[in-house]
Amino acid sequence: MVTALDTVAGVNFELTEEQKQLQKMARDFAAKEIIPVAEHYDRDAIFPKDIFDKARKIGLANMNIPEAYGGVGATVFEECLVSEEMAYGCSGISTSIGTNGLGDLPIILGGSEAQKEYWLGERLVDKGEFVAYGVTEAAAGSNVVGIQTRAEKKGAHYVINGSKTFITNASYANFFTVFAKTDPNAGHRGMTAFIIDRNTPGVSVGKKFDKLGQRASDTAEIVFENVEVPEENMIGKEGTGFYLAMKVFDYSRPGVAAGALGLQRRALEESIKYAREREAFGQPIFQHQAIGHKIADMAMNYEAARLLVWQAAWAVDHGVANPRLAAYAKAFAADMATKAAVDAVQVFGGYGFMKEYPVEKLLRDVKIFQIYEGTSEIQRNIIVRELFK
Repeated sequence: MVTALDTVAGVNFELTEEQKQLQKMARDFAAKEIIPVAEHYDRDAIFPKDIFDKARKIGLANMNIPEAYGGVGATVFEECLVSEEMAYGCSGISTSIGTNGLGDLPIILGGSEAQKEYWLGERLVDKGEFVAYGVTEAAAGSNVVGIQTRAEKKGAHYVINGSKTFITNASYANFFTVFAKTDPNAGHRGMTAFIIDRNTPGVSVGKKFDKLGQRASDTAEIVFENVEVPEENMIGKEGTGFYLAMKVFDYSRPGVAAGALGLQRRALEESIKYAREREAFGQPIFQHQAIGHKIADMAMNYEAARLLVWQAAWAVDHGVANPRLAAYAKAFAADMATKAAVDAVQVFGGYGFMKEYPVEKLLRDVKIFQIYEGTSEIQRNIIVRELFK
């Protein structure tokens, strides 16, 4: 089977000095700014705007915005390095910080020069605002083509009606990148993307969800009632929204998978620490095969998942992105992180079920990795489709 890595003469797994420094900066940031407050932010479902502002000032937020518009211009691979470290600290806080890097992707990948200068440069970089990504609807999650939000052309505007649900950072976003149907009879060719300012009449944020995990990440509904959006806020051409959304997934899924990596590594390291200190039957519990083998599996699965994530990110950065590579990474990293969190609770035994210990939160946080940005089942559908083309 040919993979993207077959297109190069050799494979180098060594990070550059700049990448090592970036990784260390993110790791230090998580240790200092995230881990000490993660339990508090999770318990009270606090949106981490203060942490976002600190991350933005040192270049750990808005990373994918090109340098031409004031951003860092980070590669997808570099974003993955940071995402892993941030999620190691708290995947909920990491999701909140990283969501600008999802919401801005339609503009980066399909926007006009004027849109990039204003929405990326002025609004996100200069003003430090938030953007949310609006695709999912109550009756259209995995089935992107099934969205019902309508955009009807009237003169120099589009009038948008509909709603989006499960939108990360919706309560705090200053603007949204939203996908709507401009031609409901044209299937996937009838979708178009728009930029909608939060202050536009008819835009409202609805129900904020009380979630099982990743509680520091805000999730809410957005409602559009006769919202007039100027034609210049359309991203790309009318009818190209579906293709843009699929391209966004190629860029965003490696980063989501990297977040699962961070949680997976946290579960592994917490298990190692506990199994070394905890004794049963006169010896540290890691010396009991039942525990030692669980931890060995965690380590193997983490290393394997990281290779898939790095491969998917490398492919995007080198212009050979394939949906199958992103699907491999997203599905495997999410599934193995879930297994690691479950096994970590088992390693801790009864203590793992208590909030005083960190693995309880990991188990609550991890499940969403198998759901958002395309469920693990959808990733497998993509893999089958690509294998049998």
